[in-house]
Amino acid sequence: MIYEVFMPALSSTMTEGKIVSWTKEPGDKVEKGETVVVVESDKADMDVESFYEGYLGAIVVPAGETAPVGEAIALIAETEAEIATAQQQAAGQATAAPVETPGAIADTQQEALAAVVAPMAAVQNGSTAASNGRVAVSPRARKLAKELKVDLSTLRGSGPHGRIVAEDVEAAAGGQPAVKTPTVPMTPPPSVTPLTPKPAVAAPATPAIAGQQVPLTTLQNAVVRNMVASLEVPTYHVGYTITTDNLDKLYKQIKSKGVTMTALLAKAVAITLQKHPLLNASYVNQSLSHPAAINIAVAVAMEDGGLITPVLQRADQLDLYTLSRTWKDLVDRARSKQLQPVEYNSGTFTLSNLGMFGVDRFDAILPPGTGAILAIGASLPTVVATDDGLLGVKRQMQVNLTCDHRVIYGAHAAAFLKDLAKVIDTNVQSLTL
Repeated sequence: MIYEVFMPALSSTMTEGKIVSWTKEPGDKVEKGETVVVVESDKADMDVESFYEGYLGAIVVPAGETAPVGEAIALIAETEAEIATAQQQAAGQATAAPVETPGAIADTQQEALAAVVAPMAAVQNGSTAASNGRVAVSPRARKLAKELKVDLSTLRGSGPHGRIVAEDVEAAAGGQPAVKTPTVPMTPPPSVTPLTPKPAVAAPATPAIAGQQVPLTTLQNAVVRNMVASLEVPTYHVGYTITTDNLDKLYKQIKSKGVTMTALLAKAVAITLQKHPLLNASYVNQSLSHPAAINIAVAVAMEDGGLITPVLQRADQLDLYTLSRTWKDLVDRARSKQLQPVEYNSGTFTLSNLGMFGVDRFDAILPPGTGAILAIGASLPTVVATDDGLLGVKRQMQVNLTCDHRVIYGAHAAAFLKDLAKVIDTNVQSLTL
């Protein structure tokens, strides 16, 4: 029996996945539950395990390529004798799939269809031309060819069954010979475990070159989808000035013990949310959803582009030292793309801190599925009037709260910010309890 393998959905928001690397070669024996491929979902790299026992037959999507969730990307043969049958089946499916002719410009419907079937395109005897004389080209390679003005008919594909892939187009544009991409397998709707280091090396990201249009990464595309979804939410902003002298003093006292400013701010917000549970709620299906825990998500910029929000689970119940250790671990694993989905998509309230860059104030975009996000500016020396009518200098920071007006009204937001300021300014020792 031949099993068809599909691109798995590794998270609720994932619409496509990028193949990072494989742990198996075509024809290798595969055990049920064995990891065979590493897939990049929206915001993490995940090990994907096989649901079947057998042998990897035909591999369709090479390393560095993407495929929509649910698209067939490989075939698994139940027995070794069926490997050839699997390869023939893949080739048979490919010849029935429409692919781009040299120099042809497809209309919108053809482009959409090609994006689905192109990864299954295979060619007989390693040639880039199928039996109908057409060229098998991956969607990304076709897009790059148009941008870089490369004639696809002059290329010899290095992808599975001679398919032209993005690396072939880039090599042709740079005048360098294409490097054969190792064809390795893919596996089914998975059991997912945290990624462990693999000897295989992921395909390098397309370098940013002046005058070139560079495709977004999987993570950047996920951020785009979330931000577009946020446009449908009626939001408003409320600003507040908070004196931070006492917070800064406390931070200097306990910084040597490993406490971070992020942990202090997250703890302060979490304690305040205990008094204002509405700020922790969200709008779901014409109702207010009140989560069972206060989970503080904190925005982190990724070095290769994009944004991720590691989550400090039950931040109100953890001490500062535990919060700080947890935060360091989350950031380290976020930047190596090893977070579990629950560790970045379970936030109930979000912090975005640009104060560390000297930004004095800004507005943040509300993440989908939450009711509020707090934008934190830098703590700066400010001339203020003292209680005795004189002038003095205090350190102050500007915070701006973005709220979903379906959940939180202006009075609720103002009350929350007022109490947060009290915690940070006059009751800062409560953070150490």
